[in-house]
Amino acid sequence: MSLLIKNARVISPADGLDGVQDILISDGKIVSVTKDIAGADEIIDAAGLCAVPGFVDMHVHLRDPGQTQKEDILTGCAAAAAGGVTSLLCMPNTLPTVDNAQTVKYILDKAKDAKAKVYVAASITKGLQSKEPTDLEELKSAGAIGLSDDGRPVENTKFLSDAMKKAPELGMTVVAHCEDLFLAQGGKINEGKVSQKLGVKGIPASAEDCGTAREIALAAAENVPIHICHVSTKTSVALVRDAKRRGVKVTAETAPHYVSLTEQALLSRDADFRMNPPLRTQSDVEAIIEGLCDGTLDCIATDHAPHTVEDKADFEKAPNGSIGMETSFAVANTYLVKTGRLTLDELVEKMSVNPAKILGINAGTLAAGAPADIALIDPDEQWTVDVNKLHGKSKNTPFKGMTLTGRVRMTLLNGAIVYSIDN
Repeated sequence: MSLLIKNARVISPADGLDGVQDILISDGKIVSVTKDIAGADEIIDAAGLCAVPGFVDMHVHLRDPGQTQKEDILTGCAAAAAGGVTSLLCMPNTLPTVDNAQTVKYILDKAKDAKAKVYVAASITKGLQSKEPTDLEELKSAGAIGLSDDGRPVENTKFLSDAMKKAPELGMTVVAHCEDLFLAQGGKINEGKVSQKLGVKGIPASAEDCGTAREIALAAAENVPIHICHVSTKTSVALVRDAKRRGVKVTAETAPHYVSLTEQALLSRDADFRMNPPLRTQSDVEAIIEGLCDGTLDCIATDHAPHTVEDKADFEKAPNGSIGMETSFAVANTYLVKTGRLTLDELVEKMSVNPAKILGINAGTLAAGAPADIALIDPDEQWTVDVNKLHGKSKNTPFKGMTLTGRVRMTLLNGAIVYSIDN
């Protein structure tokens, strides 16, 4: 079975491609990318659309096992496909924690029929409690490619250091949730004018910054890689920038909400705007965008964190987190490309090429022989986010009702159409 995508603007920064060409696909792989390809079993006319390597979201909470009322592996991947995400790294703060081979295998087995490729980040400590390290070799053998205690920082610095030193030997990536829990002290939103006005306990930016500094110090001291998750503060951007200049093996991500929203959104007392790290100030937003522009921040990931309507009903008691995979491209395109801060090629690097490189997975390219994981996007289409039309179980998006520019029209996984806006 062969498939031909005709007349698309093919954007693949890893392969130096940006121009109108055709893509021939057979047996789930890309056969060739060139002009005027003729003949195939099925033809998709993509005139007016851009064909990009499927997005790689390296920070996703699928809630499966244990909290499948919020999301499960199949519904989470349906949401991914609707957002052009063809590969994702799921975080370990499930019930039970992904701290053993059995749970890793459960996720991978269930994901075999999903609409995106699921990669697993296992935990560094058992139960995310920082009391006992996990068996990293066992987790790797079971199929995990990442390590993190995301949802919490690894409080025991020795356990984190040991994992960072062992991970390169195992071909795994440590992705770090940077937070000093003693400084955070159960805060709910960013510490500042808005938290004072609402009378809600705040989380100081220093809680993230101290965590970021610790992880960078370990990476520098041991000469090993570290990936910093969900950067939200201007100081953390500066710390990563300085570390890169010094040759420290550090990479970092931010999320679409940190380039588009500020703490002012919390004045609505809507818990869908509560996440951790919290929305910060406009000066932090500007620093995040500048960090993306100058290469300090390598990736855009969503920290997709589904919760039920009931979970989010009480502003102060609600858990942190918002969903993001279906809106990630559109938000980033609206706030970064349409404002002239990034080119579309650069955005594809941040959302596909770079995360694939950091994770060491076969993605982020449209080269011949690569898996035919492709998103067809219209960078100019405007649409309004309707929570009732989203594909995951949960609706807790901070972008509800917002008009965005840029839309995923179709997603292919291994050459098969797993999402089409017209169906």
